[in-house]
Amino acid sequence: MAGNADRDANRALRARFDEVHGQYQQLRSGLDELQVRLAELRITERSDDGQVTATVDARGQLLSVELHPSVYQARDAQALGRKITATVQKATAAATASTQELVAGYLPAGSGAPDFLRSGDFGSLLRRADAVMNHDGDRRG
Repeated sequence: MAGNADRDANRALRARFDEVHGQYQQLRSGLDELQVRLAELRITERSDDGQVTATVDARGQLLSVELHPSVYQARDAQALGRKITATVQKATAAATASTQELVAGYLPAGSGAPDFLRSGDFGSLLRRADAVMNHDGDRRG
């Protein structure tokens, strides 16, 4: 009887291993594609009046700022500075949202990675991973 239980346990472990290994391989191949897509991601936003254009990458790093010649007519450096700052912030927020959307499409549901990208709270991400590992341990034990 104990032999049957051992064989059943081994079969269950093998099936679980095969499932996890398959998920890993799928995740790994998806991460290669994700890395390329993130490297290519460019977000461009314009100020409401179209005088300022800002382009950022997936991390929200500023790549370029373009100013329409009409910005020089106002001769208000402080207003121009505020407009540039607001446009860059808008582009950065859009880049964060796009990056979260991309990452969410490649990672398992409940991984916490998209939330981490939004919040930057690494501790929360680690607590979630610990909870998943403990939950898996509970199922095995």
